[in-house]
Amino acid sequence: MPDAGEVIYRPAPRRALWWCAAVCAAGAGLAAVLAAYLARLMAAAALPLALVAFACLYAATARVSADAYGLRSRTLLRRRNLPWSHVADLRTYVQYGRNQDIHRVSVLLRDGHTRRLPLPMSGSSADRPEFEAKLDALRALHRRYGDPVSSGRTPVISYRTAGRGAAVSWAVCVLLLAGAGLAAWYVPGLASEKQAWRAAVPCTAAVPAAERGECLSTRHAEISRTEVSRREGSSRLYFAGGRPLERLGVSREAAGTFRPGDRVELTVWRHQVREVAGDRYVWRAHFTGAGDVAAVAAGCALAAGYPGARLLLRRRGRRLPDDEVLPSALPFAAALAGTAAWLLPLCYLHPTDPLGSPGTLVWAASGAAATLGMFARAWQSTRVRSPGDAPATGADRSGELFLAARFLDHTDYNPHGFGTHVVVGGGPPAVTPHPGPGRFAARTIPVERLTVTNVRRARGSDGDGVPRSWHIAEMDDAGEPVRLAAAPADLARVLDELGCGRLPQNAGRTRP
Repeated sequence: MPDAGEVIYRPAPRRALWWCAAVCAAGAGLAAVLAAYLARLMAAAALPLALVAFACLYAATARVSADAYGLRSRTLLRRRNLPWSHVADLRTYVQYGRNQDIHRVSVLLRDGHTRRLPLPMSGSSADRPEFEAKLDALRALHRRYGDPVSSGRTPVISYRTAGRGAAVSWAVCVLLLAGAGLAAWYVPGLASEKQAWRAAVPCTAAVPAAERGECLSTRHAEISRTEVSRREGSSRLYFAGGRPLERLGVSREAAGTFRPGDRVELTVWRHQVREVAGDRYVWRAHFTGAGDVAAVAAGCALAAGYPGARLLLRRRGRRLPDDEVLPSALPFAAALAGTAAWLLPLCYLHPTDPLGSPGTLVWAASGAAATLGMFARAWQSTRVRSPGDAPATGADRSGELFLAARFLDHTDYNPHGFGTHVVVGGGPPAVTPHPGPGRFAARTIPVERLTVTNVRRARGSDGDGVPRSWHIAEMDDAGEPVRLAAAPADLARVLDELGCGRLPQNAGRTRP
């Protein structure tokens, strides 16, 4: 057993992981042997079993320990020793899974880099208290032998906070921009190909053999059988004697209309069959339009704007603490959607020369002006608002006013977080589970017990249910900490009704 100055963490189902790794490794080896000597289909089962065996072995060998000298982590592939002098802080890192959030320990180093420990780990709300107790033990050792940058609270890093990495946003943005560039590169070629097809004329005897690909030549054939597929674009026509070709992929409708024995005329251009004409039906090959590809290129470029906006907001909030929530990028998404409303039709209708006529020039200029206004508004709405920026409204206090506000902690006037609004005016302030009208199920807030200690921006520890633009008022409720979340203007009004209209002196004022 470790002493009071040392903690050691290993995976809880360690024996089960060893057994699972052994069984899966044996199964993978058996499948490989059977694939080599008996059935090659067994090779498909060997790889998944080997991967499961490796994952179980990796989890079983994980180990994290901490003592007076620092942190030590060990996995199957890597070992790390971190002295406490190199560790700036220990935080909670939230990884979003399919059904449950995974909580891990993130180590912030003095040089600004971060490392995630393999243990302890929490994959459900059931083992969350145990995870928090283990993290508290690590933080206690850090406070005893190191110098943490945060005292008291544990910073929580989630996908909404300033300290989350931006690698995924960078990758998505670069891939979408690359796709937009590739699609735009194909536009001139597609436009010229379709124009050449429309301008092509039947071949004559005077056309040299080397140039017959650019004119229209005809071939006569007889359909031997048809193949109608359930999927669009995979139906086929088969020709008697394999002349002039064995088969041709056509649309479902064409394959269902032509009959075996039909004599058809094939139109060949650039050494490919572009048209099949019969007595009942004429099939023409589809040319990918330059407008379609230009619209795809513009769509990819606009889609790259959303991760780009997230990177911009992260850059804009670089001076915020790592656990503070960044503003939402949805205003920029709305501006991108508004841009798509005029840019995509312009690219579709005029793919090669969008500014070639006075009409399209006016179209593009007015759309660009609208886009500039939408992005200016998005920039203004996503600025980081420090507590105290929004003063209390001077609304009439004679009537009831229901404000969207939530107490984040369980109290006698907010049991189990049932309240969604705070009603002010027309009586004492109260918590209600509805936006009104009327004070049905309202619970009066004990104003005499509350004292505001701080007003700050939302943090990762406040949970994902708090909108990004809301602020948090930290209060003392007869010795118990209580948090009230609301929009800045609404929070100022509620605090004014509670008799706490003046913000405390230690309210955050960080403004990037």
